[in-house]
Amino acid sequence: CASEHDQGDAAQGGDGVQEDAALAEKKRDEVRFRQAQREIEVLEEQAKAGDRVLAYVDEAGFECIHPNRSAWTDRGQVHEVEATRGKRLNVLGAMLSTGEMVAAKLWETTKAQAFVGFLGLLAEKVQGKPITVILDNASIHKAKEIKPLVELLETKGLKLYFLPAYSPELNRIERLWHKMKHTWLTPKCRDKQTLEADVEEIVDNYGSKYQFSFYAE
Repeated sequence: CASEHDQGDAAQGGDGVQEDAALAEKKRDEVRFRQAQREIEVLEEQAKAGDRVLAYVDEAGFECIHPNRSAWTDRGQVHEVEATRGKRLNVLGAMLSTGEMVAAKLWETTKAQAFVGFLGLLAEKVQGKPITVILDNASIHKAKEIKPLVELLETKGLKLYFLPAYSPELNRIERLWHKMKHTWLTPKCRDKQTLEADVEEIVDNYGSKYQFSFYAE
C-alpha cells in the first residue's frame, strides 16, 4: 500500500516515514516544529503522571497486495507477484497513552463525519480524564460541517492538538502503521475478507501479542 501524506487530504500513513520526514524537513517551519516538540513533551509528561490521556490519531490505508519494496530473484529471471486488485481498507486509528489502541475499519473513503464519530468513541472510552488528540491537518480533521460536534466534544474534555504542517514524525502512530504493514502483516496476497481479518487480529491483540512503545525511545 502506498503512503500518501498530504497536508490537505486524509493521510494514508505508515509507508515511507523516513522519506516523508526528509522531504517535510525542507518545507516546514522549523521554529514551529521545535515548539510543537516541546509542547508534546509536556503533554507526554502529564500523561505519564496520569493527569490526562494522550492519543495519536491518523488514518491508514491497507490493500490486498502486500507492500513490497525489494525482493531477491535469480539473475535473468523476472520477479512475479500475484496481484489481487480490490478496494482499500481504510483504518481510523488512535494510539493511547494508556497502552491501548482504538480503531475503526472502513471499506470506503474516510470522510469528516466518520472522523468526528471516531472522536466520539474516544471520548466515551476515556472518561474521567481530559484527552488530547494529536493529529495532522488533513481536511477531514478541520471540516466546517463537524465543527459544532467537535466543540461539543471539547466541553466533555476532548481537545485537538494540530501538528504544524510537514511534521509527520511528530505523530507517533505513523511509526505504528509502518510496523503493522511491514512487520506484523505477513507478506502474502490477500482477499478482502482475509485482509480485514488480519488487520483486526493485530488491533485486537495490540499491547499483548503486538507491542509498540507509545513514547519515543
